[in-house]
Amino acid sequence: MILAIRAGLAVGIQKFSRTRLSRITRRFVRHEEGVTAIEFGIVAAPFLGLMFAIMETALVFFASQTLETAVADSARLIMTGQAQQQGFTETKFREEVCSRIKGLFDCQTGLKIDVKTYDTFSGIDNSKPIGTDGKLKTSDFGYSPGGPSQIVVVRLMYEWPVFASVLNFDLADLFGSKRLLVATAAFRNEPYQ
Repeated sequence: MILAIRAGLAVGIQKFSRTRLSRITRRFVRHEEGVTAIEFGIVAAPFLGLMFAIMETALVFFASQTLETAVADSARLIMTGQAQQQGFTETKFREEVCSRIKGLFDCQTGLKIDVKTYDTFSGIDNSKPIGTDGKLKTSDFGYSPGGPSQIVVVRLMYEWPVFASVLNFDLADLFGSKRLLVATAAFRNEPYQ
């Protein structure tokens, strides 16, 4: 008898639970008050990732343009013979370059400078100096501003850190999530005296 009462009670509780649960479920499905928050939660991660990627790409292009302007301005010192006549060393040339790119770069330790002379314009090697290990090769960098009417190539390089990577499309081309920014100026020195 007690078992029959318990069984009947259990069936009654199950029916009550199912009807109450179905009522709560129907009420939850009909309410549309939090739909916007749920939809934003679904879209927020890809949206924020895309926004960070756009901002980082814009910053890389801005930094690259700043480096291009600096190489054009500082290469003019070599092209007109001012650097040679004033006895610029690589350190003094670096100071001139760094005075043109304040605030955006770690100029004293991060900026790489390569100034070379060539016999012909067709003999210029303008490839990125990246080794097979994905690191910057600086072993053959130097400072040789040349003399009057010589062909000179000035290259400024900076390893820019890359943070945002969306769907594995990142801007890094160096080992350690860095992008090599290269600014180049190739010219023939003026026939200064």
